Amino acid sequence: MADPSTYRPKPGEIPDSPGVYRFRDAHRRVIYVGKAKSLRSRLANYFQDLSGLHPRTRTMVTTAASVEWTVVSTEVEALQLEYTWIKEYDPRFNVKYRDDKSYPSLAVTLNEEFPRVQVMRGPKRKGVRYFGPYAHAWAIRETVDLLLRVFPVRTCSAGVFKRSAQIGRPCLLGYIGKCSAPCVGRISPEEHRELADEFCDFMAGRTGAYLRRLEERMHEAAEETEYERAARLRDDIEALRRAMEKNAVVLTDATDADLIALAEDELEAAVQIFHVRGGRVRGQRGWVTDRVEEVGTAELVEHALQQLYGEESGDTVPREVLVPALPEPVEPLAQWLAGRRGAGVNLRVPQRGDKRALMETVQRNAQQALALHKTKRASDLTTRSRALEEIAEALDLDSAPLRIECFDVSHLQGDDVVASMVVFEDGLARKSEYRRFQIRSFAGQDDVRAMHEVVARRFRRYLQEMQRTGEWPEGEEGEHGRDEDGRPKKFAYPPQLLVVDGGKPQVAAAQRALTELGVDDVAVCGLAKRLEEVWLPQDDDPVVLPRTSEGLYLLQRVRDEAHRFAITYQRSKRKKALTASPLDAVPGLGETRKQALIKHFGSVKRLRAATVEQICEVPGFGRKTAETVVASLAGAAAGGPAVNTATGEIVEDEERLRQTRGGNR
Repeated sequence: MADPSTYRPKPGEIPDSPGVYRFRDAHRRVIYVGKAKSLRSRLANYFQDLSGLHPRTRTMVTTAASVEWTVVSTEVEALQLEYTWIKEYDPRFNVKYRDDKSYPSLAVTLNEEFPRVQVMRGPKRKGVRYFGPYAHAWAIRETVDLLLRVFPVRTCSAGVFKRSAQIGRPCLLGYIGKCSAPCVGRISPEEHRELADEFCDFMAGRTGAYLRRLEERMHEAAEETEYERAARLRDDIEALRRAMEKNAVVLTDATDADLIALAEDELEAAVQIFHVRGGRVRGQRGWVTDRVEEVGTAELVEHALQQLYGEESGDTVPREVLVPALPEPVEPLAQWLAGRRGAGVNLRVPQRGDKRALMETVQRNAQQALALHKTKRASDLTTRSRALEEIAEALDLDSAPLRIECFDVSHLQGDDVVASMVVFEDGLARKSEYRRFQIRSFAGQDDVRAMHEVVARRFRRYLQEMQRTGEWPEGEEGEHGRDEDGRPKKFAYPPQLLVVDGGKPQVAAAQRALTELGVDDVAVCGLAKRLEEVWLPQDDDPVVLPRTSEGLYLLQRVRDEAHRFAITYQRSKRKKALTASPLDAVPGLGETRKQALIKHFGSVKRLRAATVEQICEVPGFGRKTAETVVASLAGAAAGGPAVNTATGEIVEDEERLRQTRGGNR
């Protein structure tokens, strides 16, 4: 535990201007990011008597070992920089909302020649228009099914679209009128994009004008005695109204707004968001966070707005944002939102009327979400704590291993030998800190030697970071444990427990690597698959945990995750090796020009027989590049057999085979 007075800045060093500050721990990890209108006033609050600080703030300043700051021009810039750094460094003492589920959205891929309507999850992509998110994917599909009658936009995958174009026959949706079949040319790209734009307009809430146009066209068709067309339009109108009924009208003035409500206690907070477009609820989502820093409702709202709109722009930021409390001052946040939207944003607390009533509904949803989360987490937290305590007791550790790293080696009959490192913190997978290794020091199959290499490489990085901070004697290690921007690499953080996938030989190899490097504060164990025995380096007999032990379950999950990660990496390397092409060895030749060569000549065999002049006829190839291609392919042909990139089989060049046979005769 550090004493804040040891790293307190000297009087007069801190500027009295807006800025963003970072607290770092002894390993140079950023543990807290904050912003301030006056850096001098804000930072002074952290270096008062510890007894006067909030318990969470006291824990943060005693965990930290240094503080640094960056001066900015305005509070709006400070808000943006704070968001960027929280996202980049993932500080442990900052409020970080996490989705309680991966919500599906309705997406229209406007970045394609023929836009596609589909259900999407995960991060948003550039050039795709999103609507939602929705609570259930089936709700999206029901709505889309109704709308396709009126807006027959493409919904098929790229593979189905390509196949239909090749055979000249549309899929079933094209025959029943729920797709305009652009794959077979029934509609031009321009007409199909216009359909997609109308679909987007309708989903965005601009429904009234479109319905009125359909009704006018229906009446015109009836007056002209085109009763079949009029009936079709009548059914289209009914389908659109049924789709609209799926989203309840909550605000009669066709408001576009996001309503944000919070439910909180001393330890956690839940936020719920209702996305209202055209007066109807078009989507809903929720987050939960640990209250690891001392913040009130207004600060929680500010963090929620940063996460909600930090990556958004344009119309995805609504004209009106309704919240339960406003941060002080509110102007920088309102200006930041307006900058994201490109127009003014009304940020306020609803006081009366329909909007106040809807906010109360959102608030009830937040309270229910927090109660449900606490019920689930109580069970999860208790189980994880018991598992860590059982591991500490079984392995005779001084404390529960809050950070566990596990290593596994994978290969295919001695080839493509790789290894993996997975990280579990507080019993949960920390996937952002997983690492993969290629075995460099030898070739062939030797799991014990490979385990020694990867453990030594991993902890050599740790020692390099210790040297940098002056906490370890200077040595002769070559690499530095920091990235290009000067930040400490997460790879250099030490675990309390190192687990290897294997028995006594693998454990001995890992322990030998640590001993050679002088690392004596990391416990080592191995989990053997055969009987799920736990091996310790100093014991001749394994530790056998009960089959119902939560500690054994956790070790199994860690070991299985390391095995999965290693196998995935090994297979990807194998796949790349099997699909290798002789053109990969040509220096300076990218994928576009490789494809151009294959398209022009038809195969690598014909390309190998081509002259420099013939290659120069391909667009984008000059004489120098053509000569490089000829020389590289000639060297590849002389160096060994070619590889069939489709099957991975070794194939002989027919001409070379004939020459070989002729020489033998």
